[in-house]
Amino acid sequence: MTPQDTSITERLNLGTDVLLRRKFMVTDEHVRANVRVGLMLEVLDKLAEETALRYVRSFEPEAHVVTAAMDDLEVRNPPDVENDIILHARVNFVGRTSMEVGVRIEQDGLPNRHIASCYFTMVARKDDHSVLVQTLDYQTVDEKRRSIRAAERRSARSHGPPLDKPTIEEYAMLHELHRALESDGKTALLARDLITSGWERTYPEHENVPQTIFGGHVIHHAYMYAHICAEMIADQRALLACANRIDFYQPVRMGDKLHFVSQVTYTGKTSLTVETSITRISRDRRMTALSNNCIFSFVNVDANLNTITVPQVYPTTYTEDTRYLAAYRRHGLRARNPLSSE
Repeated sequence: MTPQDTSITERLNLGTDVLLRRKFMVTDEHVRANVRVGLMLEVLDKLAEETALRYVRSFEPEAHVVTAAMDDLEVRNPPDVENDIILHARVNFVGRTSMEVGVRIEQDGLPNRHIASCYFTMVARKDDHSVLVQTLDYQTVDEKRRSIRAAERRSARSHGPPLDKPTIEEYAMLHELHRALESDGKTALLARDLITSGWERTYPEHENVPQTIFGGHVIHHAYMYAHICAEMIADQRALLACANRIDFYQPVRMGDKLHFVSQVTYTGKTSLTVETSITRISRDRRMTALSNNCIFSFVNVDANLNTITVPQVYPTTYTEDTRYLAAYRRHGLRARNPLSSE
């Protein structure tokens, strides 16, 4: 089977389905980019699951798949809630028990507008055991290129984020932040104060695979808390620029309590980074563990989506310095984003 054989296309008929359009609206007012990102993340995760599941069940009919991570959802053009959204998904790469599903988001046009792309790592399971995944036959140049890029992302994930010591320039940047805070700390915005949190409980209606909660539901709520946190800095409108990374460390079980904690960890000229951690507490209270960690980047925009500066946030601890530096490095590596002036 080739990657092309695994392709699935889904259309969200926002242009003609009034009820669906209203469901996806952030507000009933006429604003640009009026699309609920959290709900879209839920849809994307479900489509990635369906794509991976169809492939896995072609050789293991009783298997199921779970989400391990989502990477690099970068918004290239603002979506329009009054036009259909088209989602193209396919398996790009297959490992031993996991696979990468790429999803491309478009809207109708001549040519179709590329809204964003993202990449899900899905793991094949049967009962409580991993399933060996059959290899794909990469035939075209594009299929081979996508598989190489997927392998590179896989390697980067396995090695984790870079742990290099700060360069001289990075050390000087952090030193200047601490110096500025000491000289004028009364009005400074401290990272430790820019935190939002909340609780959710899971129910049978959220179940996906047996006794396990749908990952899309969890990241939907993670985004909601992150966006509320971003509004502590973005005084106009916080618009998603990139979902850098969403990791699934443990499955969430039915009846778990989930504790969401979001914190602003970095600000650039017009952008900011929010990290959200999700801790699960089992129904019998015998287990407390980190379930997910999510990193979102936002830009502060006006009604016409012009970027607006954001105030500086100041780290005050070693941990906050580390998060600030990691976000600073991600910001430097991120490809040019049409929604950001930096």
